[in-house]
Parts: sequence; C-alpha cells; structure tokens
Amino acid sequence: MTITLAEFLHQLTSNPALFITVVLVLGVILVNGWTDAPNAIATCVSTRSISPKNAIIMAAIFNFLGVLVMTMVNNSVAMTIYKMVDFGNNPKNALVALCAALFAIVVWATAAWAFGIPTSESHALIAGITGAALALQGGQGINGAEWIKVVYGLFLSTILGFGSGFVITKIIGFICKSMDRRKTGAFFQKGQVVGGAAMAFMHGAQDGQKFMGVFLLGVFLAKGQGNVTNFSIPIWLMVLCSAVMALGTSIGGYKIIKTVGMGMVKLGTFQGFSADLAATFCLWLASTTGIPVSTTHTKTTAIMGVGAAKRVSSVNWSVVKEMIYAWVLTFPGCGLLGYVMAYIFMKLF
Repeated sequence: MTITLAEFLHQLTSNPALFITVVLVLGVILVNGWTDAPNAIATCVSTRSISPKNAIIMAAIFNFLGVLVMTMVNNSVAMTIYKMVDFGNNPKNALVALCAALFAIVVWATAAWAFGIPTSESHALIAGITGAALALQGGQGINGAEWIKVVYGLFLSTILGFGSGFVITKIIGFICKSMDRRKTGAFFQKGQVVGGAAMAFMHGAQDGQKFMGVFLLGVFLAKGQGNVTNFSIPIWLMVLCSAVMALGTSIGGYKIIKTVGMGMVKLGTFQGFSADLAATFCLWLASTTGIPVSTTHTKTTAIMGVGAAKRVSSVNWSVVKEMIYAWVLTFPGCGLLGYVMAYIFMKLF
C-alpha cells in the first residue's frame, strides 16, 4: 500500500489530525538533520577537505540517493520500525499516542543539541514510540521479534564500529608508511570527500527509512487504517525527507560537527578517511540485514577506534564520557518522556 502526492495533499488540507501528525514527523526529521546528519560529514569538514556549505549540499544529495537506492533494494529497516510496536486497533487513540511520542522525541533531541551532544535520533525514535505504545496498551504493545534487532544494532554500532575504525587505521598506516606524505595527503583529502558522501548515503539508507516508516504509519492512522502491514515508499516522500534533513543540518549542524569531528579526536586526513570507511561498512552491513542502528553511535565509535589506533590518550575521553551518558540515558529518558506525553495527550484529546 502507498499514497500518491496528490492524494496526500488533498487529505492534508482536509484532515487536521493528519496535518498535525505530518508537522510533528517533519519536526523530528528536522531535528535529525541537526543532530544525526552532521555526523556523516563531520570528519571531512573537520579535516578541511570540503567546506561546510558544500558538505551540506553533498549530504542532501547523497541522503536522497541513499533513501532511494536502499529502499528499492531492501526496505527492511523501514519495515522493522513500522512493525516494532503495536498501537492497537483504535486508529484515533493510536494516532494520539504516536503524536505524543514524536513530540517527546523533538523535546529530547533539541535539549541534547543545545548542549552540543550528538545523541542518537534513532534510539530516541525507538524509545519514544515504545514508551507511547506501552502507555496506550497498558504495558503491552511491544513486538519482541522486531525489538530484539535494536539490541543487535547496539552491539553492531558500538563494537564493530570501534573495531573497524581501529583495524582499518592500522592497515592504511602500514600500507602508506613508506610513501610520500604529500602524495598520500592529496589522495586522502579527496578520499575524505568520497567517504563523507558514502556516509551521507548510508545515513539516508538507515535514518531515512526509519522516519519514512513512522511517517507512513502516521498517514495510515490518520486515514483510519490501523491494520496496514505492507507498504511501498513513494519517491515524493523520499525527496521531502531528504530536503528537511538538509535544512536541519544547515541550521544547526556545525555544533555537532565540531564535537564529533574536532572535539573528540584530532584527525588527519587518512584517519578521517579510515573513520568514514569503517562507519560506512558497518552501516551497509546493518542496512542489508534489516537491523536499525544508530548512525551517531557507529560514526563516533569508529572515530574512537581510529584515535585509539594512534594511542589511547589521543582520544578526548571527557567528550566521550558526555556522549556515553547521553546514549545510556536516551532509552529510559526518551522512553519515559514518550510514555508520559502519551498519557497526557490521551487525557487531553
């Protein structure tokens, strides 16, 4: 099942519930542009391989391509998010709970952005809609078979991200140790741009699918269709998602770029290339297997691995500690906020 652009626009002007839902979903996507999308281009900007303005334009283009190509090849990430929770058989109540979850995600992510902490929008999304589903269903409503993929994603993004960054840096350092640094420097500077584009592509493949899955869930619920189990993602929605992400990155992305690309580890061009290569590999592996992972976790742990490959002390562990606190608090914090907001929204509406 899907929805055409003409049908969507007609319903948007005639259905207030759909209008509110769309505004909230786009708000979450915009905040994702603030907090998640900048991670994809953080290293290539921090090493001055590309200007922030050009990096944002590049990220917008490759976010869209990632959404388009990966959705055509494998839309299992979107399906995992769509089926992860059960909002019950009452579309009206389900829509209220979903809107509450989206509101909670915006509040949580904006607070993290204000402190320049690269929190995970993916995990905020998962926690928020899970908390709302629990509030709606009286402590039930969780699809364990789909939710367990989130746990797999935590291990994949953290352990494999760090390990890949460490190993790839060592391999590249060994291959290039006897080469002319001027020649390798020019190569890796160009490679950084390619790596940033690849990261933006995989960000679209992962996060774009997550938010489009939630977008379509809201559309179907607003239409009173709470039993849709299969859907196809229209191209107009891919374009809309990519454009809103790019707008968010252009508004507030530099704060996160500074924390991830400059504050955590001082990177050279070959190290930045190694981090991009490692994170891209991990995201590709997760996307092709349908596991929803955090692009923030994957990229930052890859950068930690790159820094540790040089020496452990080269990593600014105080910045890492702040990130870990944010990551640990996201599931219970945003989940509780989603639960509370769903309870309040259901009382009000």
